Amino acid sequence: MARVIAIANQKGGVGKTTTAVNLSASFAAAEQSTLLIDIDPQANASNGLGIKTRELERTVYEVLVGTTPVHEAIVHSEMPHLDVLPSHINLVGAEIEIVDVKNRERLLAERIKAVRDSYKFILIDCPPSLGLLTLNALTAADSILVPVQCEYYALEGLGQLLNTISIVRKHLNPRLEIEGVLLTMYDNRLRLSNQVVQEVTRHLGEKVCKTIIGRNVRLAEAPSHGKPVILYDALSIGAKHYLDLAQEILERDKMRMAGKNGASVEPSAVVEAAGAAVSAVASAMQGPPQ
Repeated sequence: MARVIAIANQKGGVGKTTTAVNLSASFAAAEQSTLLIDIDPQANASNGLGIKTRELERTVYEVLVGTTPVHEAIVHSEMPHLDVLPSHINLVGAEIEIVDVKNRERLLAERIKAVRDSYKFILIDCPPSLGLLTLNALTAADSILVPVQCEYYALEGLGQLLNTISIVRKHLNPRLEIEGVLLTMYDNRLRLSNQVVQEVTRHLGEKVCKTIIGRNVRLAEAPSHGKPVILYDALSIGAKHYLDLAQEILERDKMRMAGKNGASVEPSAVVEAAGAAVSAVASAMQGPPQ
């Protein structure tokens, strides 16, 4: 059965969709059968894999509202081993349409049951909000990967997201784990980037992914060509970073399957650690940078 990983952060511009697209492609490159679910109405993840979403008749919207079985909406990507459940602008209205539906937070979890045995990994690209679509993703997921830009304000919203995870665990999905906090858009020339890495790693420890995603021109260019960076420029530093991240998660998954993942860390403890990291960065920078 697939491991379902939601990639979420309520703050936009932190590399969430970039991570969803390129981590999915990296899993596929490692011959791990992967499904990317795009549940963001902007459909950037779908478009980033060359899928013309406006021409589709069946998308995640139709799956959520129950008019189309999930397997009929899945499309193949350019890469072997990588399928996509694409999004559509119609998804904007889905939160309103399903608000009165019974167990509305569990719709996605119910819909994807039919395909969970067909994949090794299912990744969900969430909207930049903590609304009903994101709650559906967190309820369906086994774990959450949180991209955090190496800047002060991106770090500041981490506590809010982690509080939401605690609420979801309590009321909707007790098995939800924190897959990791992924530091993105790192620039080793900037004092702030280095300070964020240092303090987040110090306070969150093993919950921070060892792989750090650096700023990379090829990584930024790839979506405009409808390709993951591994197809656009396989030798770029961006491709290397996401291949490293995929390998890190694969190794962690093997340890988990072998029962060697260690004690689970409660999200509430991570919330406190995130708050301490924010305070430490602010203090080191003598307040929020202007």
